[in-house]
Amino acid sequence: MAAKTTTDEIAEDELTPVADETAHSARRVVAAYATDADECRMLLAMLGIAPGETA
Repeated sequence: MAAKTTTDEIAEDELTPVADETAHSARRVVAAYATDADECRMLLAMLGIAPGETA
């Protein structure tokens, strides 16, 4: 099932950073399912949880 998309834009000030523990868990899941290192890096960057990124 495809995710719903809308044309509404999310304002930068409406975004809140995720907790370090949540980001760490998400990184592990992404790494487990990525087909290779390049895909993993791309997905982490798209999610805004790449190692070294700060909010």
